[in-house]
Amino acid sequence: MRGHHDDAAHEHDGGLAHDLPVLARRRMIRLMAGASLVPLVGCSADNDSTASASSSSSSATADSSSSSSECATIPEETAGPYPGDGSNGVNVLRESGVVRSDIRTSFGDSAGGTAEGVPLTFTLTVVDAASGCGTPREGAAVYVWHCDREGSYSLYTEGVTDENYLRGVQETDGKGQVTFTSVFPGCYTGRWPHIHFEVYADLEDATAATSITNTSQLAFPKDVCDTVYATDGYSESVSNLGRLSIETDMVFSDGYAQQMAAVTGSVERGYTATLTIPV
Repeated sequence: MRGHHDDAAHEHDGGLAHDLPVLARRRMIRLMAGASLVPLVGCSADNDSTASASSSSSSATADSSSSSSECATIPEETAGPYPGDGSNGVNVLRESGVVRSDIRTSFGDSAGGTAEGVPLTFTLTVVDAASGCGTPREGAAVYVWHCDREGSYSLYTEGVTDENYLRGVQETDGKGQVTFTSVFPGCYTGRWPHIHFEVYADLEDATAATSITNTSQLAFPKDVCDTVYATDGYSESVSNLGRLSIETDMVFSDGYAQQMAAVTGSVERGYTATLTIPV
């Protein structure tokens, strides 16, 4: 079964040793920001439970942050060992078909499989940090990837190396937004449920897999994860999540306010997640 990884595969995202340099840099940035009184969470997503689940939620987040004169860029995180951007073997970004909004199915010469799971639509809003998070970054590009409900990464994990699902690129619109249709990712050993993303200056850079400007991760609230993982197909995620806390996760342990998605919806209707990304 794909969800049963060997010991090496359990070292998703490079393990603690791989992440330490990144985490050390993040702590230094936070210390410097504290010294200059730069707010670290002024551009995080709106967590008001009454906020709209539509893409307008992200626009409202950007607008509400515009009164701040300064905001911090999204924390830099490891891309992990399975980025598919050419930095560790295979490069999906140069394949025709990678620019798409629905990432549930493999494309091109891949096996053509479809990732199953609870429906998830997520909107990322890229804004200019120097403007106080008030100016959308139109024409930027965002590459996203995440594991399937069994904790496997297409292109890399045994059993799905011929697949490239749950990976895709889009160009931000006039509101600085990209919206992807996907499935809720599973929870594998040692990592809090998350989605990886890379931001590029434009679509040309993204599809050439050059000049990444920002690399980070989106986190999910525990209550939503618990609800999703109680459904069919996520059985291993229940025990894996039970052994974790976001406060001790190797990536999010030093702060996750800017990376925690605002999530609404239900298992029956599907979930919608939003996050603002200051760059």
